[in-house]
Amino acid sequence: MRIAVTGQAGQVVTSLVEGGAAAGHEIIALGRPQLDLADPASVMRALEAAAPDVIVSAAAYTAVDKAETESDLAHAVNGAGAGAVAQAAKALGVPLVHISTDYVFDGTLDRPYVESDPTGPTGVYGVSKLAGEQAVLAAHDNSAIVRVAWVYSPFGGNFVKTMLRLAADRDEVSVVADQVGNPTSALAIADAILRIATNMVSDSSPALRGVFHMTAQGEASWADFAEMIFAASAARGGPYASVRRIGTVDYPTPATRPANSRLDCGRIARVHGVTLPDWRTSLDAVMDRLQPASN
Repeated sequence: MRIAVTGQAGQVVTSLVEGGAAAGHEIIALGRPQLDLADPASVMRALEAAAPDVIVSAAAYTAVDKAETESDLAHAVNGAGAGAVAQAAKALGVPLVHISTDYVFDGTLDRPYVESDPTGPTGVYGVSKLAGEQAVLAAHDNSAIVRVAWVYSPFGGNFVKTMLRLAADRDEVSVVADQVGNPTSALAIADAILRIATNMVSDSSPALRGVFHMTAQGEASWADFAEMIFAASAARGGPYASVRRIGTVDYPTPATRPANSRLDCGRIARVHGVTLPDWRTSLDAVMDRLQPASN
């Protein structure tokens, strides 16, 4: 299968390039200057030249706090840019898998969110990603939108790597304990996207299209996550620290984070047969990559 992926350096893109090649797929990662989500004309040119069987829309503006002061750019990339990718997929007559986020919700529910729950983003990033979802659905009915959350991997910048860096310099790290979600490995996300893409290429059923939640099994607070990271690192002879549990109020940020980022993934399991591993299992796999055992 020939898969065009928007983006070249993100966690999910890098995981897709690695996992797709291992599975025998041809992965074409497209980024600037050939494909620039802020330049819709370049999107069509690049995707048409790639001649894919399916497109994965993974590129995005993801600087959550910076988006508060760069609203126009966030909307150009995450909103109009996502729409341009969907329009290109429509013109090429191929399925599209678009990656979205838990930030489309306000995080006030006391249970995991299902796909039909009302959206209500509280910051520019979430608003721009919701605009992208709406643009995708309006432009191309042969699309699957997958909302992910709390993504980490061996690649790029993420919470796991930040915690390991901090532990190398200090004995105690303060981590927010009143936000809860589903830590999710980009490696697992990539494997699941490949399965979803295969399903969509081989089956035109409308049931395989629409909005889906896709995160790891199990939930944790950021503090819980940090403690597990440090335990895994210590077991491998790496840096570790104790965790000081703090509240969101003690760690103010320009953008409001959802207190509840948990996503119910029952629909994608029923429809696509996709169930991601428990986050602790996936964390071990990532830690093995970051801290390989010494001989």
